[in-house]
Amino acid sequence: MIYNIRGENIEVTPAIQDYVEKKLDKLTRYFTTPTDAQTAYVNLKVYNEKQKVEVTIPMPNLLLRAEETNLDMYAAIDLVVDKLERQIRKHKTKLNRKSRAKDGGIGEYFKSLEGPEDVAVYDEDEAELELVRTKRFTLKPMDTEEAILQMDMLGHSFFVFSDAETGNTNVVYRRKDGKYGLIEPE
Repeated sequence: MIYNIRGENIEVTPAIQDYVEKKLDKLTRYFTTPTDAQTAYVNLKVYNEKQKVEVTIPMPNLLLRAEETNLDMYAAIDLVVDKLERQIRKHKTKLNRKSRAKDGGIGEYFKSLEGPEDVAVYDEDEAELELVRTKRFTLKPMDTEEAILQMDMLGHSFFVFSDAETGNTNVVYRRKDGKYGLIEPE
């Protein structure tokens, strides 16, 4: 795997780089395709005495992404790798279920999981994927500022609206840093 490691407000020392590479190398055991051409983008940040690690691994038909914040950089790296491993396991379980229904195979990018932990992941997935509520509403045309005000008034972390200028369906959301983000279609 190719590692693209950047640091913001921190110097990426050889020790940190080795630690990141060693931890992310553990994930390669899940891939059947050669990971030599696979790139892992790692962003290490330090702000307000907190250490933040963001990892993005783009793959065909899948984007693995995780971020964690901790007081210790090494602990944040461990937490991110654990989160990525859970994402892979969840995706593999989903692929495994779909492919068993079709032809009895497993997803083409991952090795099959075996052992008792497979059952726990499967049961956990069932609980996570249970749809408990469906809500329908009409989209009111408005600008982004009005959508943010509506979201804050409702106390939600996101708000779906129709952009008054373009007519596209957009989403505004509250970020972890307290600022706002906008998702719009291409």
